[in-house]
Order: sequence, then structure tokens, then C-alpha cells
Amino acid sequence: MSAELIDGRLIANYYREQLQETISELKSHDVTPGLAVILVGDNHASHTYVRMKRKACSKLGIHSELYQFEESLTQEELVDKIEELNGMDHIHGILVQLPLPHHINPITIIETISPSKDVDGFHPVSIGKMVTNQDTFYSCTPLGIIKMLEYEKIDISGKHVVILGRSNIVGKPAGQLFLNRDATVTYCHSKTVNLTDYTKKADILVSAVGKAKFIGAGDIKKGAVVIDVGMNRDEEGRLCGDVDFESAREAAGKITPVPGGVGPMTITMLLYNTVKSARWQLEDRQKR
Repeated sequence: MSAELIDGRLIANYYREQLQETISELKSHDVTPGLAVILVGDNHASHTYVRMKRKACSKLGIHSELYQFEESLTQEELVDKIEELNGMDHIHGILVQLPLPHHINPITIIETISPSKDVDGFHPVSIGKMVTNQDTFYSCTPLGIIKMLEYEKIDISGKHVVILGRSNIVGKPAGQLFLNRDATVTYCHSKTVNLTDYTKKADILVSAVGKAKFIGAGDIKKGAVVIDVGMNRDEEGRLCGDVDFESAREAAGKITPVPGGVGPMTITMLLYNTVKSARWQLEDRQKR
């Protein structure tokens, strides 16, 4: 029997409707959530992602500002712009679209963003709070995965979760969020020996390796939940994930498609974090 589809677009719309209610409430207190987006250079994919993020903001009534710079922008100039945005009360979130040109150190840039406006969840303060299970801004894709599972009423506690990939953006924070919810987590990566021995033991398998159709039915435990974070192109140039969808759906119990799976949730969680930041600002103001 084919796996049940986890529809990321449907779930994202559900959470956006909830956000709409919060945004309306914030506006009744004269607070409009605001997101500043910084784009450096002419990376085509980055331009596409930024356009999608700003369109999503517009639909929900989130104020967004785009700061677009030539690739020749210096690191010092970018730091100055971020520090300026840190001081703007109407900006609740700052997003620097990655990757940056090679002459700009992304770690320096991420650390320049105020932790109170770190809606990407990349700042060391955010990471530290996540590891110690405190409320903070969580990385958008991992948070989106957790929200998808919550919507699907998939219990995480006590489950064996296998994460394929150890990036700072997806793999590591995803594993930590599962651990915070009482899962047993195994990280696998390019140096893992006998990878299938691990993937076939996963109750929940999350793949973020960036290899087209890398995971097939033979790598999956019967009835497992399969979350595909990959965004790749197959031999015919069509968008696909890390998981060979047609093969994997015959083994999995639930599975996300590509496109239409994790992607819409990532953008939704960026909006979620921006609204969360605005709400925190209002709460601080009301306490004074």
C-alpha cells in the first residue's frame, strides 16, 4: 500500500491562517510585524527565494523591506547596515539571504544580527537556547518539520529519528528539536559506514543530504515517516528530493513530496518567527 502523503502546502496554509489572527491582534495594538531582507549579489536562486518570502509577507500583512546590494559590497558595509537595522523598532526580524560572496564571512554577519531579531535561528544565542530547551527562534526548516508532524498528530516521544545530514541550517538543529521532544536521535552523514543499517531502523527518517533520489524503498523501515528536505534536479532537469518518491512510498507509512512538502513550511516558519518577535516586543512594551 502506498504511503499517505504529507501535504506541506495544506499544512502551511493552516499555520498561516493562525498567524493571520495573531497579526490582526498585533495591529490592534499598533504593531505591524516587520521583516528586513538583505540580498547581496546576483545569485539566481537567492533572488527567487527572496521574492517568495516577500510575497508571503505581503499576503499576510507583514511589512517587509528589501536591501539589495552589489556583490562588491564590503563586509564592513554589510555589518553597518545590520547594526542600523538592529536599532529600528519597526523591524522585528532580519534575514540575510545566504550564500554570501566569498569575501564576506557568514559567521560574522550572523553574529552581528541582534538575537532578538534572529528570525532565521542561526545566531549562537538562539542555538544555545535551543540546545538547553529554552524558548527562542528555531531554524525555519527544522521547526517546519516539527510543525508538520504535530499537524499530522505523529507522536515523536520515544521514536527513533534518523537524520541524514549534519548542516548547521537543517541537520544539527533538526536533531536537537527532536531530542527536545524525547526522541532518540541518530545523525548520519557522508562518513557513516553501512548507512542503510541506520536508515532501516528509523521510525522517522529525515533526509537533508542534497543528493537526488538517494533514498529508496530498500533504505526505509516499513511504515516509517519519511521527511524529504532535499531540493535537487534529476537527470531530466526536474525538481526532486533526496528520496526516490515513487519507490519510497511503497515502503513508507507517511511521506513528504518534493515540491510541496517541507519547502512551504520553511517560509511559513520564517513568518512565524517574525510574528513571534513582534509579539515579544509588544509584551516587553506592555511590561514597562
